[in-house]
Amino acid sequence: MKIAFFEIESWERRYLRKQLQAHELRFYLEPVSLDNAEKVRDIQILSTFIDSHVDQLLLERLPELKMVATRSTGFDHIDLNECKRRSIVISNVPSYGENTVAEHTFGLILSLSRNLCNACVKRLTGDFSMRGLTGFDLKGKTLGVVGTGRIGLHVIKIAKGFGMNVLAYDARQNELLAEVLGFAYVSLEELLSQSHIVTLHVPYNEHTHHLINRDRIRLMKKGAFLINTARGTIVDTEALVEALDSKNIGGAGLDVLEGEELVREEKAILGDPNKLEVLSGLGINHILLSKPNVIYTPHIAFYSKEALERILGTTAQNIVAFASGNPRNVVDVNQ
Repeated sequence: MKIAFFEIESWERRYLRKQLQAHELRFYLEPVSLDNAEKVRDIQILSTFIDSHVDQLLLERLPELKMVATRSTGFDHIDLNECKRRSIVISNVPSYGENTVAEHTFGLILSLSRNLCNACVKRLTGDFSMRGLTGFDLKGKTLGVVGTGRIGLHVIKIAKGFGMNVLAYDARQNELLAEVLGFAYVSLEELLSQSHIVTLHVPYNEHTHHLINRDRIRLMKKGAFLINTARGTIVDTEALVEALDSKNIGGAGLDVLEGEELVREEKAILGDPNKLEVLSGLGINHILLSKPNVIYTPHIAFYSKEALERILGTTAQNIVAFASGNPRNVVDVNQ
């Protein structure tokens, strides 16, 4: 089969060539787009990451396409309905970095609780004083975990190691795990009102869009911290900025932003008069990122060597299984 991989690094190419020797492989560093789709018009399998938007217009330019193998757990960058209409199978990587993302989550928490980023900034200015760097202990604090899937459960395990109390919210509750790990399920409202730190680990869908909005942020403890390593659109950015400005929230640790692609593509947006309507979104993100009590990492919570290898391994297995007529890790387009 003819397979095109987009958003792929050189070391990943070597791995995939070894795993998929029976197929014709093409590799591209950039995301797939309308501009480059013509050169892969004859492919049967497309493999992308999250910066590639596989929508109706793109699919129209790939008439031979039979499968989209996304190298991610989430698939909100793919038009599920259009793929279903065209009988295109979508596979994902349901599990690859639960411990990886959980570790990054605590990296953000510790950076905020111990003022690590502020300490680095002071050092760069030649200021080695302790002034303004008072932190707080995690032991005895309450962590609110929104979403107790694989990542959320790893976060809970780490939190218990720090001696934290843990509250959790999930539409699907596992009381046995709650008893074993020592946490309690509560309503989202109670979690927000009782937690010193709230961390988000839910997928993005129509039910979680702006799950954390003005009304829910108002429920949070004054001075509490918000951590988001899930999807940017789960948080209403304007509401978050307002809460930071009013000091209702003490700070935020963000690996994702609402409209994060605007930040990455800022130069292109500013130079294109047809994209001026998105500048308001770009502006609010710049306001958010300029705040000293906000820590931002550019969507790298998953980005460890081990996790990347697991992603490639699962993707290769998904492709081999599809080619043999036994597809695996197929996304349910009806969900």
